[in-house]
Amino acid sequence: DVDVILGHSSSTQISLGGSECRTLSGVPSGAIRLGADFYGKAPTSYTAATGGSVTTSGNYKIHTFNTGANFVVSAVGSDNTVEYLIVGGGGGGGWTTVGGAGGAGGFKTATGHVITVTTYTIVVGGGGPGCPIGTYTSQTSGSDSSFDSIVSTGGGAGGSYYVALNGGSGGGGGNAGYGSSVGGSQGSAGGSHSANTFSGGGGGGASAVGADGTASAGGNGGAGTSCSITGGAVPYAGGGGGGRYSSGTAGSGGSGGGGIGALSYPGSAAGNGTANTGGGGGGGC
Repeated sequence: DVDVILGHSSSTQISLGGSECRTLSGVPSGAIRLGADFYGKAPTSYTAATGGSVTTSGNYKIHTFNTGANFVVSAVGSDNTVEYLIVGGGGGGGWTTVGGAGGAGGFKTATGHVITVTTYTIVVGGGGPGCPIGTYTSQTSGSDSSFDSIVSTGGGAGGSYYVALNGGSGGGGGNAGYGSSVGGSQGSAGGSHSANTFSGGGGGGASAVGADGTASAGGNGGAGTSCSITGGAVPYAGGGGGGRYSSGTAGSGGSGGGGIGALSYPGSAAGNGTANTGGGGGGGC
């Protein structure tokens, strides 16, 4: 068995192999086997593959792609399956002073995906940036990531004077009001900016919705989901924090790489989603 991690540029992550992204009682971190299965039975032959940055964790082999490339399978072993984690690029934050945050990239994982002797094209979606102080750029959703026809949708852009956008996880609301209504099957919806609060909503995360803006703080980004596919628990796909126009508190990014929101007074820039996580960008300028 080959454990494969396929990855990210800007704010994205794709992964194949490793441990299943949930708690498995009695199963070691690292999860699919290269040498013996969960029950100790050794395979009679082994899969051979190249591509990405190759690491090992115990008996498990991991391929990580941080840019688009090829995953080349030259031989398939007696166990012809891999596990994958695919995360889309995080959405960019809204550009107004009350900007909503970007939603996290879509989060997909599964075990038992059958592979064959072939070359697989890996597509790694880029993330939309958070909005820095003093610039007014269009809101930008993240790009899709994919492996073998499995697609994780880019995160939705945060709201500005335009409505927040849906995506893998949805963007938070800005001046236009409501956050994304849905996050899709790959994540959660974004929070809203309510009238006269001067606070943008948080972006949705893989496991939680973004918080609404309040009278004193931008909405926090929704939490991402932790995965041990690389051999140790790492959170992915957190929503960005909403911006705040006035004194108070900018929204915090959700666990899994969400960027912090901008605070207009005394002045702090919105943060990008953390590289290689699929986290959404912070909202506001």
